[in-house]
Amino acid sequence: MEFFPNFRTIVRIGNFYLGFYPVLLSIGAVLVYLFSVRNLKKNGYSSELGDDLFIGCTVCGVIGARLWYCVFYDFEGYFSNPISILKTWEGGLAIQGCIIGACIFVYFYAKKKRYSILRILDCIFPNILIGQALGRWGNFFNQEAYGRVVQESFYRGWPAFIKDHMYIGGEYREPTFLYESIFNIIGFFLINNIYKKYRKNRRGDLVYAYLMWYGVTRTIVETFRSDSLMLGPFKMAQLTGMFFAVIGALGTFGVFRKLTTIRPVVLFDFDQTIGNTEPIISATFRKMFEKYLPDHPFTDAERKAVLGPTLRQSFERYHFPGNVEDLENEYRVINRQMHTAELLKPMPHADELLKELKKQGYKVGIFSNKRNETVALGLDIIGLRDQVDCIVGMDDVTAHKPDPEGIRKAVIALDGNHDSCIYVGDVKNDVITGKNAHAFSIGYNVNREEADALWDAKPNAVAYDLLDILEILKGEHEWTDNLT
Repeated sequence: MEFFPNFRTIVRIGNFYLGFYPVLLSIGAVLVYLFSVRNLKKNGYSSELGDDLFIGCTVCGVIGARLWYCVFYDFEGYFSNPISILKTWEGGLAIQGCIIGACIFVYFYAKKKRYSILRILDCIFPNILIGQALGRWGNFFNQEAYGRVVQESFYRGWPAFIKDHMYIGGEYREPTFLYESIFNIIGFFLINNIYKKYRKNRRGDLVYAYLMWYGVTRTIVETFRSDSLMLGPFKMAQLTGMFFAVIGALGTFGVFRKLTTIRPVVLFDFDQTIGNTEPIISATFRKMFEKYLPDHPFTDAERKAVLGPTLRQSFERYHFPGNVEDLENEYRVINRQMHTAELLKPMPHADELLKELKKQGYKVGIFSNKRNETVALGLDIIGLRDQVDCIVGMDDVTAHKPDPEGIRKAVIALDGNHDSCIYVGDVKNDVITGKNAHAFSIGYNVNREEADALWDAKPNAVAYDLLDILEILKGEHEWTDNLT
């Protein structure tokens, strides 16, 4: 074992060499991962998503970086001997190919998982700059990414190790690796600490900021480089840098906004949100109280308390005697008998709202703690079944509200996007459910007496009339803007 046998190598064990370049690239990748996971968590994603993206982007990024280099450095040489493409330890990776390869992975992964591609990339792209900054120091140890010939006096006052190692081929070279490294670090801090915090960013804006910053930086630095990959008479990195900068500028000024904004799916709770089921629920529980708890009067407080929770939660709260499942079945039999046009009415303006949503092209669904058939029956009675595209009830989930499982299943059923979802409910538990699913939660304040409890759940918006939702949809919200 030999440490630092030469300037570019950390350790040599027999024929195995560990160089500064792969180590610095690895450290940079880990930093990108850590910063990105932090951003993903702030936006409501799991750390497991960060792990999946790190592995997939690393593999696809390396493949893209290598292929880009081979195509533009020596196409005939590499592809006439394809095995040489695999010899990455001999050098030859291009960041442009890495970005494209990683983006291809994110596109297919996000599409499969039903996440917003731009929102995920916003969490990642600015952090790539810190990885690039470290990678350029790997180029320094490999004596790559250098610039024009300069006089020795150029390095007067510079650290000796930089001056000495920029002596390449019998001449001193300009340290363009350092220029780009410094600019990348500056860009990383500006985007993450100023642009991100003091500007209201829509989805994709951080991606566009990265593309502009990196594109302009690379285009400028390449004018001084003398070992660039060429495409005919042009420096390939300058062409891609200008392309990135133009795309970033157009994106920042909103040229792509109509193409990238996703219309959200709109999900509703059913009870007291679409259907006025309070008379039915109250009448059913009154019969259950009279039969099983004759000494416990069914007061107005009890009437309010049983609206919202699952049947199990209500039966356990009041200590109903007997098996809970038997009680639930008995409740449903009575409740179903009471589903009549005389007792069940639509909530005010529910019909107008759903018809207008459908007219505007929104996909509409119901997620309720009730059984599917009960919700479907209720919709049929109030004449709104044709306005609803899917129903997710307790038959479809393993966990009830406030667990977000039902919202996620409804989004999938509607072929929607998890990051572009609205959930409307009338009680605190509904708002919490929506927030747990990272949906845009709207509290429908049908009962002014419960306004404080609804506000305590901190919904994204409150509607005092169902038609207020149409006005809310006109604003700029999480399906266009970033949460962080």
